[in-house]
Amino acid sequence: MSSLDIPQVAMKDSITAQKLAAHWPLGRRDRDVINGLAGRALQPLRTGTDLFTQGDRLTSIFFLLEGWAARYKMLEDGRRQIVSLLLPGDLCDPFCFLLHRADHGVTALTPVRVAEVGRSQFEEIALAHPEITKAMWINALITASIQREWCVNLGRRTALERFSHLFCELYHRLLKVGLVSGNGFHFPVTQLELADATGLTMVHTNRILQEMRRQRLIELHRRHLVVPDLAALERVCAFDPSYLHPAAQEAS
Repeated sequence: MSSLDIPQVAMKDSITAQKLAAHWPLGRRDRDVINGLAGRALQPLRTGTDLFTQGDRLTSIFFLLEGWAARYKMLEDGRRQIVSLLLPGDLCDPFCFLLHRADHGVTALTPVRVAEVGRSQFEEIALAHPEITKAMWINALITASIQREWCVNLGRRTALERFSHLFCELYHRLLKVGLVSGNGFHFPVTQLELADATGLTMVHTNRILQEMRRQRLIELHRRHLVVPDLAALERVCAFDPSYLHPAAQEAS
């Protein structure tokens, strides 16, 4: 059976199809192709499982359907820097197999469910469905835009601004795929992982979180983060959501 012979049946759109369709207008047939790929999900992977590691030769891409993951770099002495967070609906990493080897790793921060798409099937779909390819390129460009903002976070923002900016970003990204309820969202990231993402020590991380609670910028308990006043949190770090390109589809 050809890799394009994916059942074209009416179904609820997968979270990956929802996200890509938010970047670029996708017709029913294109969305059903993505849904078919997402329907081939692997068995759930445990927290701490690496989808791939630095130096691996990549032959597949992954759709993250459930759970949170992180891209990371490891230094020779074992220190880790989390360079981005992957949320439900994200692609990991759609064009990375064009390179010789992976220059980073991806690990599951929670139990995750992913769909794996082999290189040959991905290339066949990309040729047969140019609108899907456009949506994936826009997604890749937005990912690069987020990465640039993380560089600014580490290089120029204060510790309080770093955390405020990160929480604002997560709020907007999760809102886009319908995972914000009220003013809050599931937040499974540990303080150690936050420290690795913001370049701070565990002690400093804990101190900043306590300060944010004291100022009522956030409420955080039982892996649920609430933002009582999003505008106030955005003012702390001068958050500008334009780097997330929420109007990418409209601009087309």
